[in-house]
Amino acid sequence: MKIMSINAGSSSLKFSLFNMDNNKVLLSGLFERIGIEGSCYTLKYDEYKIKQEEDIKSHSDAVKILMDKLIELGIVNNLEEIDGIGHRIVHGGAIYKESVVVTDKVLDDIIALSDLAPLHNPAHAMCIKAFKEVLPNTPMVAVFDTAFHQTIEKDRYLYAVPYSWYEDYQVRKYGAHGTSHRYVSLKLKEELKRDDLNIICCHLGNGGSITAIKNGKCIDTSMGFTPHAGIMMGTRSGDIDVSMVPYVMEKEGKSAGEIMNDLNKKSGFLGVSGLSSDSRDIEDGVKEGNERCILAQKMYVNSVVKYIAQYYVLLGKVDVIAFTAGIGENSISTRSDIIEKLTCLGIELDAEANNTRGKFAKISAKNSSVDVYVVPTNEELMIAQDTLNLINR
Repeated sequence: MKIMSINAGSSSLKFSLFNMDNNKVLLSGLFERIGIEGSCYTLKYDEYKIKQEEDIKSHSDAVKILMDKLIELGIVNNLEEIDGIGHRIVHGGAIYKESVVVTDKVLDDIIALSDLAPLHNPAHAMCIKAFKEVLPNTPMVAVFDTAFHQTIEKDRYLYAVPYSWYEDYQVRKYGAHGTSHRYVSLKLKEELKRDDLNIICCHLGNGGSITAIKNGKCIDTSMGFTPHAGIMMGTRSGDIDVSMVPYVMEKEGKSAGEIMNDLNKKSGFLGVSGLSSDSRDIEDGVKEGNERCILAQKMYVNSVVKYIAQYYVLLGKVDVIAFTAGIGENSISTRSDIIEKLTCLGIELDAEANNTRGKFAKISAKNSSVDVYVVPTNEELMIAQDTLNLINR
């Protein structure tokens, strides 16, 4: 069976088409700057790569180009060969605790939850509609980033704010990156052949979150009401004292929206270093002795260690610390810096084993109190598998 995984942004559309008989990617790619000058798309299949500039005015245009290319490149003989389409949805609120087949009600709910993910849910809904225009009879599935975190208990997902905020406005912790954390949990269960794992999963990329997982279920996560909370990130500040918002508003004559933009898009690595939001640039700056890059790296490591230590206590016993996503999978030095601060807990790395990028690997020392693994994430495959399971039900 052939299943397509879709991850739509406000001006982008990322996709992978899988042959689910062997989990092979038949075609993958990205449409960028949709509705913006300079729009283009990139397609990858076998050993080939195509990059083309084209005027792409809407997600509907992108979907039509994609469908034409599938036929033109011989990836499929006809569009009916696509058995299902899975859509990554950032926010499912408290409504969706698992992936579901897209119905009119589900689509309405995704749109209604746009206040909780204004940059994402409207784009997801737009993309679902675009695919429905071209493939009206193809079943579609919504895979929610927030669903994995719905097993968090109430005393951990609520904030100590007026209870009416929760009752009236759904103010609570929702988390993010759930599809990635779930994939890592299942991958470790499969590789280690254990159902009873206690895992601290570190999804470290330009955005990042730490999640405590007990027997396959999330019991806490670092992101909160929005993806802004938690650890320091590429351009997001992570946890802050909210009192600084009105303080800086007054000092700089900015609106709340402008301050939130600063905290989401001008903070983190970028804000502290003044150089870049890319951790690779920060690492280069550290090697060159750039003081602000050194500071940014130390602050980043501290923010991650804080959550690992907190979840170490919460879980009581930790079997695995897992590193995943761009930084987690590829930054040898960042993993080393993080684990070095955890030696008081008896956690140690094997320096030689840690010298790896983008591969599933155990990187802890033999005498480490907790096993440490690099686990490359695959959200697209997770979306495809959920889609296959639901349409086969």
